Amino acid sequence: MKKDLLSIKDLTSAEIDSIFKLSFEVKKNKNKFAKVLSGRSLALIFQKPSNRTRVSFEVGMYQLGGNSLYLSPSEINIGVRESIKDVAKTICRYVDGIVLRTYEHKNCLDMASSATVPIINGLSDYSHPCQALADLFTVKEKLKNLKNVVLAYVGDGNNVCNSLLLAAARTGMSMNVASPAGYAPSQEVIKQAQASADKTGSRIVIMEDPLSAVKGANVVYTDVWASMGQEEEVNKRKIIFKDFQINAKLLAHAAPQVLVMHCLPAHRGEEITDEVMDSKNSIVFDQAENRMHVQKAILMKLLGKN
Repeated sequence: MKKDLLSIKDLTSAEIDSIFKLSFEVKKNKNKFAKVLSGRSLALIFQKPSNRTRVSFEVGMYQLGGNSLYLSPSEINIGVRESIKDVAKTICRYVDGIVLRTYEHKNCLDMASSATVPIINGLSDYSHPCQALADLFTVKEKLKNLKNVVLAYVGDGNNVCNSLLLAAARTGMSMNVASPAGYAPSQEVIKQAQASADKTGSRIVIMEDPLSAVKGANVVYTDVWASMGQEEEVNKRKIIFKDFQINAKLLAHAAPQVLVMHCLPAHRGEEITDEVMDSKNSIVFDQAENRMHVQKAILMKLLGKN
């Protein structure tokens, strides 16, 4: 049966754990999986530019013995040049899976409803599941466990924050979110995360005070204040988010040996300082690397023959 990954909601706690176990094995022994997706092809349909998502999927697919094809915004122009339904029905005749990086999450849902091959969300305005899975895998790699870990997210309650909340709740990791008034995560996501947290024993807290959020936290995470598509809000958001910067003063309230994360690209000097980004506490580039290892596990799970 075809399975898609459009949101963390598509995965059970057991499936996330299985992806993590395979990711550890993939990272430890690349050559063991060199032919596991031999003869398989992956289409990368991107409406938004990308560094990590494109490179990690392309290289990952190559390392698994498969082939990837990048389709830029101008080549497909889904919904304008051709309907999403027709794109999905056509591309599925050629490839074994599709990664869609898009502006509206509805595009992911529409493509999945028409496609006969797995659809992987490479980013939408609602969700960034591959990023969140790589992030929690990185935390587990560093701290050996996710339970009893507190992750503090400071900044915009965006797609990354939504996915982190759902993933944290499903894995038993607690999460504090500090966002300015009016910029909190989706209420729907908070409700869904809380429902999962009630089962796994994690704690989800939404607030507006960065200091309270990071107090005693094991991991502090941030993202840009204005995402792609919000360029006209940049100056306004710089004012609203000015007290939500991750800097040495704020980190002093976190747990000793706190880990610092950012999904990149970073606007140094805005949401995070150079001092913190380049410090020994920063695992920013470890999480960037782990995008590829975790996505290789996802590709094997969704596209693998066995």
